[in-house]
Amino acid sequence: MVAAGDPVGSGLVAGLAHPGGNITGPSSMFAELAGKQLELLKETVPKASRVAVLWNPANPVWQAQMLRETQVAARALGLRVQLLEARGPDELEGAFAAMTRGRASALLVQADPMFSLHARRIADLAVKRRLPVMGGFRENVEAGGLMSYAPNFPDIFRRAAYYVDRILKGAKPADLPVEQPTRFELATNMKTAKALGIKFPQSS
Repeated sequence: MVAAGDPVGSGLVAGLAHPGGNITGPSSMFAELAGKQLELLKETVPKASRVAVLWNPANPVWQAQMLRETQVAARALGLRVQLLEARGPDELEGAFAAMTRGRASALLVQADPMFSLHARRIADLAVKRRLPVMGGFRENVEAGGLMSYAPNFPDIFRRAAYYVDRILKGAKPADLPVEQPTRFELATNMKTAKALGIKFPQSS
């Protein structure tokens, strides 16, 4: 496996130190990162009181874990959360219309391959509505979103090659501990920040 969001919670492995089966590899810790992403978004947009959360129900296990962490963090930060679904690009317009009706003041886009693939569309819809966006992947920022906070994926993929090498040389997956990322990156889009009138705090 490569960059699994929560390998234990999703049932892929029995434990991080002792996977116990025929699956191992580097994880991404996306479930644990959801709270930090929301915290950074709140620091950057302190007046935000209602945050829309875009998630993909077609990816239920991974997304559900992140949603739980997001809701816990929202309560701790005193934020109201508006959950909005999008299974594909044809549902994005409706989700953003619902954000407008719900008067969301910021948007958290859950890490999901579909949202990464359509990052430009999401960024365009957000800028049109002047919504600051925290994305789950750097692609969200490169496409025009305000910011993202995510593990360093080149590191994760390099470590995946290490696992392949060990297994091909006879190591059992059950004996190779699951690694968690140690490097995380905060990416910001200064052009978008200027357009929205946002100044990033010094801590960012």
